[in-house]
Amino acid sequence: MESHQLWGGRFQSRPHEALVKLNESLSVDYRLWPYDVRVAAAWVDGLTGAGLLDATERALLAEGLGRVSARLAGGAGDGAQDEDVHTLVERLLYEEVGDVAGKLNTGRSRNDQVATDLRLWCLDAIDAVDREIAALGRALVSQAERGVDLILPGYTHGQRAQPIRWAYVLLGHAWPLVRDRQRLADAADRISELPLGSAALAGSAIAVDRESLRQSLGFQRVASNGLDATGSRDYVAELIFALALVATHASRLAGELFTYTSSEYGFVRLSESFCTGSSLLPQKRNPDVLEIARAKQSRLVGDLVSILSVMRGLPAGYSKDLQEDKAPLFDAVDTVLLTLPALCGAVAEMEPLPERMSQALDASLLATDLADDLAVEGVPFRQAHELIGNLVRAAESLGVALMDVPAGTAATVHKLLPEMLARRRSWEDSVERRATAGGSSRASVRAQVARLSQEFALPESP
Repeated sequence: MESHQLWGGRFQSRPHEALVKLNESLSVDYRLWPYDVRVAAAWVDGLTGAGLLDATERALLAEGLGRVSARLAGGAGDGAQDEDVHTLVERLLYEEVGDVAGKLNTGRSRNDQVATDLRLWCLDAIDAVDREIAALGRALVSQAERGVDLILPGYTHGQRAQPIRWAYVLLGHAWPLVRDRQRLADAADRISELPLGSAALAGSAIAVDRESLRQSLGFQRVASNGLDATGSRDYVAELIFALALVATHASRLAGELFTYTSSEYGFVRLSESFCTGSSLLPQKRNPDVLEIARAKQSRLVGDLVSILSVMRGLPAGYSKDLQEDKAPLFDAVDTVLLTLPALCGAVAEMEPLPERMSQALDASLLATDLADDLAVEGVPFRQAHELIGNLVRAAESLGVALMDVPAGTAATVHKLLPEMLARRRSWEDSVERRATAGGSSRASVRAQVARLSQEFALPESP
């Protein structure tokens, strides 16, 4: 049986088999079929409004597209040999309604079809990713609410720095997710622009009401230039970039939790349902979910480089190079939607281990508090910083904890230090001193929890 084709009248011979294989995109763009059918249905209405279809033809095409949709949902496209998703949908429509199917492509091109299909797909993908980001945010906030009283070392440069609340650490990973959602919303606004009606490049010769098409398909705006609408994929690159940042933030969270779940730290214990074992070592309890989530970011970086490389140097208007836009886009979305639920589940079920957190607290973490104390007493902070550095060196030389430096030794550094060391400031006192907005004090952390709870709240049912 001769395959269905959307072009070929000017050719005397069939394309070479090697070209057919190279040119085929159905294996990639098949997932666009619901959008292609939806766009086709809107175009039927547009052609009817423009007087190109009568009521009978409109009804035949609309009903035929409905049957095509049902067939595809039932697996009719499985194993299909069509060139692309548009060819598949048209072939099935011919099978359903006969020659009237040939009127569907009046005034439009695969160039504006695929651009419209892909933008609609992107908008739905953004909604799906946004839901998963919000779910991860809620898991972090829930853990933070339970971890306000837990204090552990905060780290900079991988070294213990100051005592902070466990909740504060978790919220430090939640705030980037807020920005991720904002970026996706911004991208969605730019994506929501209707290409349909641009035809191949110069606009359609059929007087289709593009504003009605816009409303029918749910876009915010009509594209202003056909060359730009059919030949630009900056929205794909922007979306992949936003997803790459989502994956980067997930990787950072996974990486930190991976460190904290190690035997050497032991601050966190993962649920067994998010761990795997070793094929050789019976005792192992491996945090594979964190390792894989950490690594998945590299795929997104590759996807971003791929789409930018495809776009580089292309003229205005559609080029077949753009057939390569979908594989990195689909991979980026698929990877994020695979990673976030697993990471969210691991976060939701993990258990902090307060005793191990407390054991890691070291008196040197209070060095900044002592420098602040001197500054409050009028010592210039740069001088106070140097003095406490001298005190730290004295403690190391004597082999004692910072707060256990003998009074006589401390007095040689500064006369106020013996009294300050005698106060024996607690970890809680130290954390509570950081009471500025955005700090790690209890009030600040609770304010952040309240705000983030609103940011990640489930939408109210209509």
